Amino acid sequence: MSIARKEARETHYWLRLLADSDIAYESRLSEIVQESDELVRILTSIVKSAQTRKPEG
Repeated sequence: MSIARKEARETHYWLRLLADSDIAYESRLSEIVQESDELVRILTSIVKSAQTRKPEG
């Protein structure tokens, strides 16, 4: 999950860079950028909860 979070963060970065540099229209990327942000948040939550969970036994 940590690797997935890292990759999602990198993808989010590149999407924002595309939008900010006018290489692609921000209006076309805004929904994708929002979804990538949500994925990063979900993965971050999973990683944090896995780190705080104590092993059984």
